[in-house]
Amino acid sequence: MAGYDAAPKNEKGAVLRRERLNHSHVKEWRAARDAGALEKLVDQRTSPAKPKKPAAETENEKLRRQLERLEKELARNKATLEVMGKTSALLEMISEGAD
Repeated sequence: MAGYDAAPKNEKGAVLRRERLNHSHVKEWRAARDAGALEKLVDQRTSPAKPKKPAAETENEKLRRQLERLEKELARNKATLEVMGKTSALLEMISEGAD
């Protein structure tokens, strides 16, 4: 809390982000400090900072998402071509019957 209080006004948000805190944490800690119960507080942030994924893993995830998107697009295009083929065949039958 001392780091947050010492930071200039325009840098307080950066301190919160760096420490992975919310403004509500500061309010809670100030209230506890003012009540004389600061020592009893426990850091209740539930998740530690996530380690960065290796570049290869990040790239693989990106490629999997791209593959999934392209497979859906391919299925949609195949369905469209099938409908177009049936429509073309139907139109040919109609035009042959009109002759």
